[in-house]
Amino acid sequence: MSTYVYGIARGNHPELPEPTNGVGEPPMPVRALRTGELTALVSDAPEDLRPKRRDLLAHQTVLAEAGAVGSVLPMRFGSLSTDDESVRTVLAEREKHYLERLDALDHKVEYNVKASHDEEAVLHQVLADDPELRALNEANRAAGGGTYEQKLRLGERVVQAVQQREKRDGELVRQALEGAAGDTSPGPDSSGWLANISFLVDRDSTADFVEAVDALRKEHPHLVLQVNGPLPPYSFVE
Repeated sequence: MSTYVYGIARGNHPELPEPTNGVGEPPMPVRALRTGELTALVSDAPEDLRPKRRDLLAHQTVLAEAGAVGSVLPMRFGSLSTDDESVRTVLAEREKHYLERLDALDHKVEYNVKASHDEEAVLHQVLADDPELRALNEANRAAGGGTYEQKLRLGERVVQAVQQREKRDGELVRQALEGAAGDTSPGPDSSGWLANISFLVDRDSTADFVEAVDALRKEHPHLVLQVNGPLPPYSFVE
C-alpha cells in the first residue's frame, strides 16, 4: 500500500493527539515517520483517493493540528509515495534542505489574494482617466449611440484601457500588501484575475495584513479582493 504524506516537521515535533485520522473511508490513522532530524506525517493511502470534500478537509485538519504546535512543511493534497521506506529515503537525502525551509517558515502562515475588477466601477474609472476616450464616449452618446464603426472603435479602446489598468492594478495589489508580509509567491495566471498572489505572513502579524487588505479595498473600491487564509504556507515549500 502506498503512503500518503501530509507534511514534514522536525524530528522533535510534538506528537499529534491520538487518534488523529486523515484521508480515506474509513479515515486512515496518521502516524509519524522519524528519520534523522526530520519527521514525516503520513498515513496509508486509500486506493481510490479523490479530491472529495471530506478528504480535503481531513488533509487540512491534520496540517492545522500539527502546525498549531510546531513548524510544518505542508504537502499539497494528493502527495503520495510508494511506501514508508521511500519517504524515509527522501527525508535522509534532503534533510539539510528541509531543515532550512522549516527554519524559514517557522511561525509563518500564508494568505492568498486574488483580485479582479468591478466592471462598472473600472469602466467609469478608465473614462475618467482618459479625456480622449471620454470625449469619444460622449460623442457616441450625443449621436444616439453612434454608428456600428463608432461603437466598435469605442469598444476596442475601452478594452485596451481596461487591460492596461489590469496590469497596473495587479502590481498595485502586490505593492500595497507586500509590506505587511515577509515574502510573496505569484500564483498561476488565470482568466478572470488581474492578480493571484500568495503572501507569507508572521503569525503575530496576521491582523496587520488583514488591515492592509481592508485599507486597499477602501482606497480602491473598483478592486474586488478575494482573500483566503491563514493557510499552511503551501506556496513557499520548495
